[in-house]
Amino acid sequence: MVFGLGCAGGAPVTGSAQVRPGIEVLLSDSAHLVAGKRLGLLTNQTGIDRQGRRDADLLRTLPGARLTVLFSPEHGFGGTEDRAGLPDGTDSATGLPIYSLYGGSRTAAQAALDSLDVLLVDLQDIGARYYTYIKFTVSLMREATRAGKRVIVLDRPNPIGGREVQGNVRAHALDPDSVPVGFLPVAMRHGMTLGELARMANDVLAIGADLTVIPAAGWKRGTLYDKTELRWVPPSPNIPSLESALNYPGLCLFEGTNVSVGRGTGVAFQVIGAPWLDPEAVISRLMRPVDWRRARGWAMAGVQVSPTVFTPRAPTDGKYDGEELWGLRIHVLDPKIYDPTKLAVALLAAIRTTHPRQLQFRAESFDRLAAGLELRRALEAGRPAWEIWGTWDDELARFRAARTKYLIY
Repeated sequence: MVFGLGCAGGAPVTGSAQVRPGIEVLLSDSAHLVAGKRLGLLTNQTGIDRQGRRDADLLRTLPGARLTVLFSPEHGFGGTEDRAGLPDGTDSATGLPIYSLYGGSRTAAQAALDSLDVLLVDLQDIGARYYTYIKFTVSLMREATRAGKRVIVLDRPNPIGGREVQGNVRAHALDPDSVPVGFLPVAMRHGMTLGELARMANDVLAIGADLTVIPAAGWKRGTLYDKTELRWVPPSPNIPSLESALNYPGLCLFEGTNVSVGRGTGVAFQVIGAPWLDPEAVISRLMRPVDWRRARGWAMAGVQVSPTVFTPRAPTDGKYDGEELWGLRIHVLDPKIYDPTKLAVALLAAIRTTHPRQLQFRAESFDRLAAGLELRRALEAGRPAWEIWGTWDDELARFRAARTKYLIY
């Protein structure tokens, strides 16, 4: 089954489900879409089948089709780079050229695209507005459309589930080539797959792509990645585990502050910390009594926050290299009720109250992540966390309704 303009709903599941990623569905059920075609592939280390075989190798064995070009997003083809300006290269296993969309030659990439019949995309998104893989997908999709090429997205599950939508919502779509992160009008945790996001972008940006999404067979919206029977491949260097991915839609906001998110450790986005942070005092403020009926939920639902100490080594954000940091360990207990965006706002509010002089917002970075300056200004004004996230209700309701026509599962 493939999806162009149609959509379908899904129900929650409780047990494990054997999921076939889009690459397997293409090869077994929809190979006619690429038969006799010259193919290009935007992918990285996450583009594999259930046995761990790379798309780049599988497609080269497909009779009648010819894979000729590879493209890579942020973090490179191998997914290990955490720096800007990644150059073009060559895949040592196949000898195919790799055109980097994150620092390579745009002219060379366009010329390579012109030589194709079909562009394939297979990237593992993680379900947060800030993640950049949809940006590179849409940018290349737009170029493919200008060149008259068909685009096929080989879809994968949203690893943190497809039912919950959380956080604030960007009001309007932006040009993906003009913003580093978060250009689509979606929530911080949007609950969509890469294929569904591509369908939304094709519509709201009026790209007009000849777009087909090959779904991940067997995936239901309520299924987290650990129940898919797919092997976990870190989608980028600082998302080492599903727990990091579950925290990311909220804790990524700390990237716009002088608080470390654990880059340079093995538990990035599972900890936050700074040399001046008092963990016990922050936790005490988090646990203060609040009328949670007015607050519309509790920031600590489904999660445990405990004191910890960690030392970043060569962190790519440049924060506190080699310094022992006092921090907080975020451990997810029940992902079904956990809202990382509420927790992040509650943590920011608690840290600012506890350390009003030490906590610093890097305004441009923070506002970019938060889709505007409202969140930062509310925190700086000392508004309580529950009051801030209560302002999100209406926009989240509108987003839930708006995303419906792009959903596949």
